[in-house]
Parts: sequence; structure tokens; C-alpha cells
Amino acid sequence: MRLLTCYRCAMWKVFALMFVAMSMIPAGDTAGKLMMQTHGASPIFVAWSRFALGALMALPLLRPTTLRALGHWAIWLRAALMSCGIFCIQNALQTAPIADVFAAFFIGPIFSYILSVLLLKEPATRSRNLLMALGFLGVLLVVRPSADMSAGLLYAVAAGLCYGAFLTASRWLSGTVRATDLLVTQLALSALILTPFGLPYLPTTASLEFSALTFGSAAFSMGGNLLLLFAYRRAEAAQLAPLVYLQLLSATALGWVVFGTLPATLTWLGLALILSAGVLSAALPSLQAKAKRQTAG
Repeated sequence: MRLLTCYRCAMWKVFALMFVAMSMIPAGDTAGKLMMQTHGASPIFVAWSRFALGALMALPLLRPTTLRALGHWAIWLRAALMSCGIFCIQNALQTAPIADVFAAFFIGPIFSYILSVLLLKEPATRSRNLLMALGFLGVLLVVRPSADMSAGLLYAVAAGLCYGAFLTASRWLSGTVRATDLLVTQLALSALILTPFGLPYLPTTASLEFSALTFGSAAFSMGGNLLLLFAYRRAEAAQLAPLVYLQLLSATALGWVVFGTLPATLTWLGLALILSAGVLSAALPSLQAKAKRQTAG
């Protein structure tokens, strides 16, 4: 009984970390969307500036182990996946509502779950498989694949696939590379990869509002990803993947408060399915433990 209580306490701490992290990341993307819509910034500049400023903010975390980590090829692959994902999601946000973008983006946790089971040999259960299928149905209701679906949603799906692979790579490396090293290399290498593409779009003049949005986009993104890395050191990727759906709550709220947009009816249904699948999947270990106790009793 005491072990179960400790497990529940640990999982609530992980949940709290994930909730804060998954609220900060959409806040950074909201700042990026404002940069593009109100100041005409290029998506590639938004992506590059986020990594470049984030890398500068993370300099106090630099350690000798950070430089040694650069010798691991998977560190470079992970940064490339993140670069591609952020570039795609900025393109998606340029034309599509933020709630729709994040809902389509949530093909990522499903992809991460599949990769974690296949590549990392993490356990899969029938219940969790069914819940992931329910989440995928929710994504389909949001995206509604067709020949004339918007380019923004296509970019969001591509970003989600990149992010799913990134999440699994993070879990794979978390046992051998320090969380802060993962963050610093992620930011620095992504900035390096995107520099040739982002520099040509550097604005010649920048207002105080534009500068604040640029800084906020980088700061929220870096903070959210740092908390995410710490969460991935405390639990398996297959357990944490559904909690990434918490981004939907803040993304929908920010879309309404900042841009005055609310999802369409089918999108609301898709959001409900995605959130339900995520919450139930995260609660599975506790529910299964309770069922075993009742059976044993």
C-alpha cells in the first residue's frame, strides 16, 4: 500500500511537470504566430530566432559533458528532428487556427508511442493501444484528410511526426545524457542547422513589441522543453506520450483569448476524443492497480 502511495505521488509530480511544460510551449507558439501575423515575420526566422535566443539563455547550463555529448550521432538526429518540427509548425500557424494546428500536431504522441514500443521495447497493452487508436480518430476528425485539406494542417501533421520521433529520441538518450545537456545541444544544434535559412530574414528594424514577442517565443519554448526533459527522466515515454495532449487545453484557450477563434463542431469532437484518450491512458496504471487489488481482495 505504501509503495502504491509513493507511486501515485511520483506520478502526480510528473503530471505537474508535464502540465506546466505543455502550457509553456503553446505560449511560445502563440508569440510566434503574433510575430508572423502582426509583424510579417517569416516562419523560418521565427523558428531560427527561437533556437538562437534559447541557446544563449541556456549558456549557464553548459558543462564539459555537453561538449562530449556532441560526439553522439543521435544528438544531431534529435536536433534535426526538432528543427524540422518547429519549422513545420510555424508554417502551419501562419495560416491555420492555433487549436486546429495543435490538434493535428497530436499525431506526434501516437507516433512516439509506436516508436517507443517498436524501438525501445517499452511495454504495450491492449487498453493503451485502444486509447491511442481513439486519439488517432480524434486527430482524423480535426484534420479531415481530403484532396483539398489546407496546407497549414499538412504542415501540422508533418510537425507532429517529427515531434513524435523527437520525443522517443529524448527518452532513448535520457538515461545516458544529462537533461540539461540534451536541452543545450538541442537548442544550439538546431540554431546552427537553421542559421543559413534564418539569417536572410533578419529584420533591419524591430519594434519593442516585436522584440518582446521574439524573446517570449524563445523563453517559453526553452522553459517548456527543459521541464519536459526532466519529466522524461522520471517516467517511460509510453506513459508520458498521452500527457503531451495537455497542450490542447492551453492552445485552445490561447486561440480564443488572443486571436478570438474557436474550433468548429467536428474539431471540438476531435479535441474531446484526443483529450479523453490522453487522460485515460495516463490513468491506466492506477486503474489497473486498483482492479488487481479488488480482484485479490
